[in-house]
Formats: sequence, structure tokens, C-alpha cells
Amino acid sequence: MTSAAGPIRVLIADDHPVVRRGMSALLASLDGVEVVAEATTGEEALREAQLTRPDVVVMDIQMPGMDGVEATQRLAAVLPDVAVLVVTMFEDDETVVSAMRAGARGYLLKGAEQEEILTTIRSVAAGQFVMAPGVAARIIGHLGSVPAPAAPPFPELTGRELEVLDRVARGHSNARVAADLALASKTVANHLSAIFSKLGVSGRTEAVILARERGLGEATPGSGP
Repeated sequence: MTSAAGPIRVLIADDHPVVRRGMSALLASLDGVEVVAEATTGEEALREAQLTRPDVVVMDIQMPGMDGVEATQRLAAVLPDVAVLVVTMFEDDETVVSAMRAGARGYLLKGAEQEEILTTIRSVAAGQFVMAPGVAARIIGHLGSVPAPAAPPFPELTGRELEVLDRVARGHSNARVAADLALASKTVANHLSAIFSKLGVSGRTEAVILARERGLGEATPGSGP
């Protein structure tokens, strides 16, 4: 958190000269903000941040070489007290989530009003987390709509029957299945009969097709029971 007696020191990282200079001029005109450095790449942002120790880095996402997401991640590792505020034109969910996971404390879209930019810079400098309202609402909705984990396949089968079916779906013979699971071949045959009956299939081929459709037969073979 910055001292109340001094201005918030800001580094601007953006590869577009017009955007960078415009942001610099805007921030320089605001009370309580001092632009201490500019950068055009992620590498420059890291170097300048270590040299000038700003309170906030205003970070673009798309830059040549190291992009803003990677630069944010590295900056969080070497200068964890420096707040990164992403200001970009990209508002897709993947970009937003990537930036937040990298350690950004704020996310604004280019074109935000002057007062919103200043308020957000002050907030992230004070340790708060801020996101553009429209982006925040969509991301929260997106996270809330994540489907529940899929139920395990074939709940009607016992654990042992599922193991047998999985190995059969990998193309293993009854003898191989028996060896893998330390069972008698007759026991494997009995399990298969029960599996065919429970799944309502006529034999091995149909069982394998059904099993593979449900994701079995793809894992690395286990070591046994």
C-alpha cells in the first residue's frame, strides 16, 4: 500500500505508442499519480519495474515477445507488492481468467472513463481487487454455470466389474485380465456374464463399444486390485 504522503507511482506497459502516450498523459494529469516509467514489451515491463519499483503497473495483454499475462505472472513472483492493473481491449473469458490467475489485481477495458481509471488505480494500489463491472458480471455468471462433474460410468456395475470391463475395453484377453487382477479365468468369465446382463448387451463386442463411448479403455493399465 502506498504512503498517504506520496503519489501513486505507475509504470505503463503497452506496445502501441499512441495508447501508451495517451495513458501516460492522462495519468500525469491526475492528482496523486506519478508516471515513473513506460515499457513496450513484457520484458521491458519487468526490467523497468525492478528498476523503478512502482506501486502499480498498468499492463496491456497483447505485446510482442512476452505478453502481458506472462509478464504479470513473473512480476508477481519477483515483486509481489507491485499491483498489476490490466487495461486492454480484450474481454473474452479466457483472457480475463488467465490474467487473474497470473496475479493481476484489476482488469479494465480500454476506453474506461478517467475517473474509473483513477479509482481503480487507487484501489489496486491499496491492495483491493477490481474488475470492470460488465466483465465481472459475465465471469461470475460463467463460473456459476460450470457443469457439475460427470457421474462415474455404469453405476450399476460393482467396482470389480468396472475394472474387468475397463481392461476388456483396452483389448485385453480374459487371461490377461485374470493375470492383471489376480483372478481365476473362470471368475473373469463370470464377471463378464454379469456385466453383459447388467448393461443389456449381447456380448463382448457390444460391451467394448459401450464402454469406450463412456470413456473406459483409455487409461494406463492399473497394477491390479
